[in-house]
Amino acid sequence: MRFGIIAIPAVLAVVVVGLVAVRFWRNLGRQARRAGYASTGDFLRAAPRTDDEKRDAVDLTLKGLVVCVLGLLFPPFLLIGLFPLFYGARKLAYASMGLGLVDDAEQPGA
Repeated sequence: MRFGIIAIPAVLAVVVVGLVAVRFWRNLGRQARRAGYASTGDFLRAAPRTDDEKRDAVDLTLKGLVVCVLGLLFPPFLLIGLFPLFYGARKLAYASMGLGLVDDAEQPGA
């Protein structure tokens, strides 16, 4: 009887965490296609070049931060939130350094 009391919330928690992760990944894939990248990985590795990509980076960072805060209440969300928080913050750092704004072909030769 005790196993049933613990198993039901655990199964529900796994389902909710899984649904959040799948929805997040699909949304990220749509953003990557909209920005013209071949894959989601290319989108995550690239430095933001346009204002829309910078907004997406801020949005990604804030989503990760919110999910990490939810992770304080429910620890599995912390693992999911670290992923967008890292990639979003990395993209913002690239944008703040000015990376991705100038193509290598346009730079004068030595």
